[in-house]
Amino acid sequence: MIQAKQELLAALGTVLQGLSQEALDSGLIKAAPAAAFENPKQAAHGDFACTAAMQLSKALKKNPRELAQTLIAQLQAQPAFERWVEALEIAGPGFINIRLKPAARQAVVGEVFAATTRFGHQPARDTSALVEFVSANPTGPLHVGHARQAALGDSLCHLFSTQGWKVSREFYYNDAGVQIGTLAQSTQCRLKGLKPGDAGWPESAYNGDYIQDIAEAFLRKETVTADDRAFTASGDIEDLDGIRQFAVAYLRHEQDLDLQAFGLRFDNYFLESSLYSGGQVEDAVSRIVANGKTYEDGGALWLRSTEYGDDKDRVMRKSDGTFTYFVPDVAYHVNKFKRGFSKCINVQGSDHHGTIARVRGGLQATGVGIPEGFPDYVLHKMVTVMKGGEEVKISKRAGSYVTLRDLIDWTSRDAVRFFLISRKADTEFIFDVDLALKANDENPVFYVQYAHARICSVLRKGVEQGHDEAAVAGADLSLLTAPTEAALMLKLADYPRMLSSAAQDLAPHDVAFYLRDLAGALHSYYGAERVLGDDPALTRARLALLAATRQVMRNALAVLGVSAPDAMERDSQEQQ
Repeated sequence: MIQAKQELLAALGTVLQGLSQEALDSGLIKAAPAAAFENPKQAAHGDFACTAAMQLSKALKKNPRELAQTLIAQLQAQPAFERWVEALEIAGPGFINIRLKPAARQAVVGEVFAATTRFGHQPARDTSALVEFVSANPTGPLHVGHARQAALGDSLCHLFSTQGWKVSREFYYNDAGVQIGTLAQSTQCRLKGLKPGDAGWPESAYNGDYIQDIAEAFLRKETVTADDRAFTASGDIEDLDGIRQFAVAYLRHEQDLDLQAFGLRFDNYFLESSLYSGGQVEDAVSRIVANGKTYEDGGALWLRSTEYGDDKDRVMRKSDGTFTYFVPDVAYHVNKFKRGFSKCINVQGSDHHGTIARVRGGLQATGVGIPEGFPDYVLHKMVTVMKGGEEVKISKRAGSYVTLRDLIDWTSRDAVRFFLISRKADTEFIFDVDLALKANDENPVFYVQYAHARICSVLRKGVEQGHDEAAVAGADLSLLTAPTEAALMLKLADYPRMLSSAAQDLAPHDVAFYLRDLAGALHSYYGAERVLGDDPALTRARLALLAATRQVMRNALAVLGVSAPDAMERDSQEQQ
């Protein structure tokens, strides 16, 4: 069906170009309408819909329904439409509903078999994308906000990989500054026997039990190793710098364990301090000053960020000589660009919204050739955790928030990944622990995974009845004519388009939406048709459709980093 759709779109484009030529020549329009199909809201309206007649009617000064009739007549003369289309019908003010021949729908099964894990993938391109996400300062365990970033960022990386991009995952963190100083001070207080609530315990200190764990490991003179560093403790409670370095390494190790539990790896860890030690911050500021994009006022250096769409100019260097926090961000993104990444995506909390204009403005002001709109941002809102009908706000381990590890321990990696990607990033999300543990259709990840397991069960029974993989692969697909079969095949055929659209829109939640729709189509089919019947040829054809559905489910679940189990138990058992 993918081939059929491509041929039909090409034919539509040819016809539209011809119909538009008069309007193009007279300058009424600058370009012919793009050849595109929409998905009808109701299956009874056909497989595809075309709105081109309504788009052209004003420019050509023709009634849209009359123009639709002309368009239909020309489309029917196209070989692709003769081959793949059963009927073309006018609806409403000028919609053209397209009803495909069964063979066009059935072809998708063979296309899935041919491509297997690469079904929906685009050819490799000579471009690189960098996705920066999580980027937590090493001052404590990863919290649920970081968990949402992890789910979003990793899924985006998988999405862009399906579209042929070379993708790198990057974790950026501040290894100096006030927060790291507070971490060192908090650990030293624990080393001296103080604890939260004691007289002398700093008000700004970190209160989680993990600080005591760091202190005890420091006294034991342990060596801790993280992905990007290793450090051995001196055991000297007066060695504040040693405490700081050990605490950072300890928490980086802890964060690595969190990420491993989540099934996530990074290609690079980038330290904010390297921007200063390498002179990149000073270089970026010097370029902006040399380009005349700054001015001095009140002893501070200001960026003319209003020239780039910001609501007001921003301080770059304060009167005390220190830089404001967005300046190293500018230097960091110059670094990304110079490393050859033509597309960069930052996954951050929605509280970073105010920094976008000033960072992009600063990048333009450097004059190093960075395109406008660089980088892209995916901003996410808060996650509320519910358990036992009540909001969970505090983790004993973290002291003041629920951690990524808490969510995984309470539910599963699959549940955390699927749940946190199942809503648009810019919407607040309630993570219901009790729902994530349910083994029924109320639980969206169970609903999808059970569809995959159900297929595996039927395919195993098929093998027992003599319908092995080779027999299924050679099935007569023309027998797949039931309405639920047509709906399922259309959903399979929509997978490549969905992937491309989700990547373009930075919308990995579309994959979760698709999976729920695909699972629904599968469950409907399973309930309506008997797969393992008395007709061997029909049985093989239906097993082939199930095998193709299983492959697409596996592919889509892999984009989300979620497993595809071969067997699952329900709260209430069902059998065919």
